[in-house]
Amino acid sequence: MTTIASTPAQTTGRPAVPDLLLDRLREHAQATPDALACAFVAEDSPEGTEEEQLTYATLDREVGAVAAGLRAAGLKTGDRALLLLPEGADFVRGFLGCMRAGVIPVPAYPPLPVQSRQRVETLRSIVADCRPRAVVHSASDADVEAIQGVAPELADVVWRRPSEMLGETPDPAADHPAGADDVAFLQYTSGSTSAPKGVVVTHGALAHNLAMIGASFGLEEVPRFVSWLPLFHDMGLIGNLLHPLWAGGSSVLMTPMTFLKRPARWLRAIARYRAHVAGGPNFCFDLCVGRVRDSDIEGLDFSHWKIAFNGAEPVRPATLDAFTRRFSAYGFNPAAWWPCYGLAEATLLVTAVDARQVPNRLTLDKDAFQQDLIIPVEGAADGAADTTTLISCGAPLLDRTVLIADPETGVPTPPGRVGEIWVGGPLLPIGYWGNERATEETFRAIPAEGPQVPHMRTGDLGFLHDGELYVTGRCKDLIIVGGRNHYPQDIESTVEESHDAIRKGCVAAFAVDDGGEERVVVVVGAGQGAVGPGEEAGAKRAAIVRAAGVAVAADHGVALHDVVVVGPNAVPKTSSGKLRRAACRTSYLAGEYAPDARNGQKAQTAHTEES
Repeated sequence: MTTIASTPAQTTGRPAVPDLLLDRLREHAQATPDALACAFVAEDSPEGTEEEQLTYATLDREVGAVAAGLRAAGLKTGDRALLLLPEGADFVRGFLGCMRAGVIPVPAYPPLPVQSRQRVETLRSIVADCRPRAVVHSASDADVEAIQGVAPELADVVWRRPSEMLGETPDPAADHPAGADDVAFLQYTSGSTSAPKGVVVTHGALAHNLAMIGASFGLEEVPRFVSWLPLFHDMGLIGNLLHPLWAGGSSVLMTPMTFLKRPARWLRAIARYRAHVAGGPNFCFDLCVGRVRDSDIEGLDFSHWKIAFNGAEPVRPATLDAFTRRFSAYGFNPAAWWPCYGLAEATLLVTAVDARQVPNRLTLDKDAFQQDLIIPVEGAADGAADTTTLISCGAPLLDRTVLIADPETGVPTPPGRVGEIWVGGPLLPIGYWGNERATEETFRAIPAEGPQVPHMRTGDLGFLHDGELYVTGRCKDLIIVGGRNHYPQDIESTVEESHDAIRKGCVAAFAVDDGGEERVVVVVGAGQGAVGPGEEAGAKRAAIVRAAGVAVAADHGVALHDVVVVGPNAVPKTSSGKLRRAACRTSYLAGEYAPDARNGQKAQTAHTEES
């Protein structure tokens, strides 16, 4: 039998479950009651100043009050409470109050405005799946009525605001003594490739992942975080709120819209609070390079920034280099780069680089890589012709393991081959809520060869080199043309650079079957007057189509079947900013991007045929 591509556990034996989050919170409230737990940045603050703070003592008291309020409302252990709360203090109180009461919190994106079909459909899917007994919210009475109007199944459940429960007297009898095997919360997947499914995260799995994050950071200081990531998503919730609380640190939080409107606010907050940890998906660093002016960052100091994590989407070497060039004069250290890999089905973190070193890069022969073969090219610079450069996402730790397997057969792949990433080891989430079939397929996969140990299938592609994981894409997104593999993010990156009107992170590439073979389609989000009526806009769209086609043909040897130019907001994404390629492909095949598909759409699109 061939040697399989897998990582060994770094320790032996079944590890003890680390201290649970609720226990750690109580300890911090007693040991450091006046220490800052959370601060919340005012949305209109150009300097990133906070509008509210919670110390550990205040947080402990308010969490107890919410737990008592939920119990008084009739909720019992194991009931689900849907959290429709924006990023802020109410979210923290509501989430932790549910956990303390033994009620299972279910974070979800508030579907406001209710005219958003995608948000409403996602909410109704989650409601049908988890059947909540209550909604914890901070909406106005009018918004509550609007939500119940589009989601009538929520009309008869308990609706409570955290602010209304703060007057309750914390009652130890309302506290549920959580065990490691108890359900802590349901983390619904982003829906980037399918309908959302509720990952069942136990208190033990959460504690183990929080300990993994702490071990991988290796910080000597009590950690300080600054984050803009949504709290109903696993990276924002676990990585940027719960981990700092578990570690006794602090998190300064702002809304995603605060960051997206002015990325400089995030950078200014990082400097103001002297954060050790701040990061996000790759696109957020591109956004900082492209939209932050010199005057926005004058006098800032990033020398304290020790962990600049980059995950949730492919990590691009060009992004790391551009960000380092732009901000090294302000003290940013390239050793702070911390590429990582994780997903909700693993609680959050799976692998991460050594926080003390600059991440490893691997330059590969492009022709071999398109055939799933890993052949390193020594001495080639990033971006050299006929090569592909990837960034390592590091290695697992604390008994977490990674196996690379053939996605079709389940046979572990030999070294030097791309395959599906399977995750093993103890204290993983136990499955999807109420979905035994999907749980069996995803969380109980048995390799066709080697030790018959259950693994969790990720649906992501990658390979191991020198014990470190390199992520290459998703199984379902892979484009195969002429017998060669093409990763959509590579094509998207080429298209992004082909014309200056194309917005970063707003390009989706996918394949369609014309009855004989796969064809490549690209949907491009563009600005600078490319969207709208008139000859000038039409000429710009035609120029984008030509530039994209030439660039992709030159870099990848692929002829684009169709290029659709739309406004940036017409490219579907998840709430965390990841491209929804499958949804984009579905819309394309349904004719939603066709020039005459809906009123005004002719002014929004341009196709290959037009040029």
